[in-house]
Amino acid sequence: MNEKPILRQVVLDTETTGMNFNGAPHIGHNIIEIGAVEVINRRLTGRNYHVYIKPPREVDEEAIQVHGITNEMLQDKPTFAEIAPEFLEFIKGAELVIHNAPFDVGFIDQEFATLDNNAPKVEEICQVTDSLQLARKMYPGKRNNLDALCDRLGIDNSKRVLHGALLDAEILADVFLMMTGGQIALLAEDESDSNINSQDYAVQHQIIDTDGLIVLSATDDEQEEHQKYLELLNKKSKGNCLWTTLYPSQNEQVN
Repeated sequence: MNEKPILRQVVLDTETTGMNFNGAPHIGHNIIEIGAVEVINRRLTGRNYHVYIKPPREVDEEAIQVHGITNEMLQDKPTFAEIAPEFLEFIKGAELVIHNAPFDVGFIDQEFATLDNNAPKVEEICQVTDSLQLARKMYPGKRNNLDALCDRLGIDNSKRVLHGALLDAEILADVFLMMTGGQIALLAEDESDSNINSQDYAVQHQIIDTDGLIVLSATDDEQEEHQKYLELLNKKSKGNCLWTTLYPSQNEQVN
């Protein structure tokens, strides 16, 4: 039996000194924090990469309000050139999963370009997957920032008071796994320790004798109250209530 190839993904986020609003966001700004989470065969390995970086310029006040990283906090931190070899080693060959990937990749490529060793561009050494684009395809017309996706998918982001690269990468890993496989992928047994065939999970149908079975239908009043309750659930779940999709109101049903 052939073994399945190992799928290594690195879910990554960065924080920066700010961003340029008159062109490419990375122009004139630098990375000050990198957080990355390793996922192998859709499982968090517990192996992470996290570093704060001393930039060659000061952090914009507006950016500090977002991530809380001050210039004083970065004074004794290494430069990007000092952390580049280990960072490159961590991401090399992996599929990078990034929310709004062009933003982070633009910053990383700019930082690599300043080095003397002609470091390659990110997309030359990694496959890049933009989880924001994936979310927009899955949930068109809806807000798809990280907080909105956490609310939609039932993921706890209560610790996310400020943006932080490692915390955001950890949250994004949960979001990405849920979007691409849901609970089945998260809770399944280790495939390397199991030879279970997918056919073993086929639904088994059983014929039941219903002769003599008494069926009590809901009254019109009961159906009306039930519909009101479904509409309340749909409102509280911000339009994502499964039951209203399966059982639309009578005036939404096709005659």
